[in-house]
Amino acid sequence: MAITFTDLHTESGLKSLDQHLSGKSYVSGDQLTKDDIKVYAAVVEQPGSAFPNASKWFDSLASQLAASFPGKAVGVRIGGKGAPVEAAPAKAAPAGDDDDDLDLFGDETEDEKKAAEEREASKKKPSKKESGKSSILMDVKPWDDETDMKKLEEAVRSVEMPGLFWGASKLVPVGYGIKKLQIMLTIIDDLVSVDTLIEDHLTAEPINEYVQSCDIVAFNKI
Repeated sequence: MAITFTDLHTESGLKSLDQHLSGKSYVSGDQLTKDDIKVYAAVVEQPGSAFPNASKWFDSLASQLAASFPGKAVGVRIGGKGAPVEAAPAKAAPAGDDDDDLDLFGDETEDEKKAAEEREASKKKPSKKESGKSSILMDVKPWDDETDMKKLEEAVRSVEMPGLFWGASKLVPVGYGIKKLQIMLTIIDDLVSVDTLIEDHLTAEPINEYVQSCDIVAFNKI
């Protein structure tokens, strides 16, 4: 079962993380994994002495990641309330695994699989007289670290259609200087097909100049 952390920008969220890290060096397993990177990205700043376990873990990750990012950072704060951070269950690393085989975007998570199943189930339901709405959290992935993320977001938001409403967004570090756009959207089910939105608009010309692919992280009926 996935480990879930929420509101890591608050004391209650950091307290939950600190308790989880008691007696542990990493979020899952006994070595650095993508789970640690994902949670690290959601922690706004060094937790401090009030959360000794989380603070020690944060400093350890910062030290390990520094070697991969030699450039001088000026410090960036991400505003708004982020979605819950979930770390996948720990898996033993295969022998001989190295950075050359690193998949920056990772495998499909349980939440993504559940979202896909809910999307499929919604297609099979008979249409109702009163159209429903769905709230969606989507990851939009660039081609590489040279992609202009501001233009990528502008291109995404330029897609307009009846029943489509774009919401809050943020850039989430993935690794090696690459960031992905995580954006909320609301759709009227009878008017907008998520598959059509992705295949015919977000990953089609001219937007595919910036967008490599899109993944649905969460899909909830309103």
